[in-house]
Amino acid sequence: MNFEFSEEQNMLRDQAVSFLKDKSPLSVARKILEGNEPYDKALWKDITDLGWTATTIPEKYNGLGLSHLELCVLAEELGRALTPVPFSSSLYLATEAILAFGTDAQKEAWLGKLAQGQVIGTAAVAEGPGEFSPTKVGASVKANRLSGTKIMVPDGDIADFAVVVAGGDAGLSLFLVDLNQPGVTRTSVATIDPSRSHANLAFKDAEAEPLGKAGEGASLLSQLFDRAAVLFAFEQVGGAEAAMNQAREYALGRYAFGRPIAGFQAIKHKLARMYVAIQLARSNCYYGAWALSSGAPELPVAAATARVSASQAYRECAEENIQVHGGMGFTWEFDCHLFYRRAKLLAVNLGGESTWKNRLISSIESDRAA
Repeated sequence: MNFEFSEEQNMLRDQAVSFLKDKSPLSVARKILEGNEPYDKALWKDITDLGWTATTIPEKYNGLGLSHLELCVLAEELGRALTPVPFSSSLYLATEAILAFGTDAQKEAWLGKLAQGQVIGTAAVAEGPGEFSPTKVGASVKANRLSGTKIMVPDGDIADFAVVVAGGDAGLSLFLVDLNQPGVTRTSVATIDPSRSHANLAFKDAEAEPLGKAGEGASLLSQLFDRAAVLFAFEQVGGAEAAMNQAREYALGRYAFGRPIAGFQAIKHKLARMYVAIQLARSNCYYGAWALSSGAPELPVAAATARVSASQAYRECAEENIQVHGGMGFTWEFDCHLFYRRAKLLAVNLGGESTWKNRLISSIESDRAA
């Protein structure tokens, strides 16, 4: 079993690194964080022009027809650059849901537009604080009309449509909802990372189209989260490594008592722990990438393992990066807080670390029982 990326995939990585270094330095994320725009529209157009939004979409829908391995490569580099665009919500959630569960008509209606960047998609799941529970979903659909609320929807203020979890005649189901219709109200909400916008959504008799088999919403959502978790984990690993490198560069250039602080044992230990955490997370992410791209039955275990280790690695690297910078690391002028903010935000996407630990335990127990 070969977990290495191919030569073509590494060429894609090199292209992404070069593009993002030029178009998406940390100053771009800071500009969005400090400004009033929800994302960088010019950068998003450049990304769609490169075809990154078409990566896993089949060619018959104007996509590139590539595998999830290529998408993992892009996810890692976008995470490394803290790129402030709606890539994750539109690609990891909306596109993946339609690819996995959509009818031919739904794929024809949405995938081409997603590939060309004509629309932005997202997923609307949570309705309150704490761990998501399928038994506590209040949003409901009657006669294809959705009513209810969803909170903390990623890119919910700019998305054109959403995959919504709601109760239906057959039970909990997934629905496609156009967010530009009169029955939808959006309210932007502040988060720890303003470079990635979020919104609360209120639905009142909004038109909703069933997605996937009715009554299997909990199972379909779990499958979607497993797929998205691997991609988010790659973003986290990219961000964690960037935070570690930022700490290393500062430590090599910051002198104290006549020598670089990188020479002090305490700093060496911090950098070493960061490196070990990243390598552990990366190995788990590679396992997840293989399971995702091959459709392996091990995906639930692989996704949960990647998600937990990547969340832990990003948190440790973001926090230790600040510590290595000392008192300067806590200031607004330094960029350390950009990684800290993104680490905290990504850690609760799709559910927090405890949620994924529980999913990992459940998946292992299910495999043993089988």
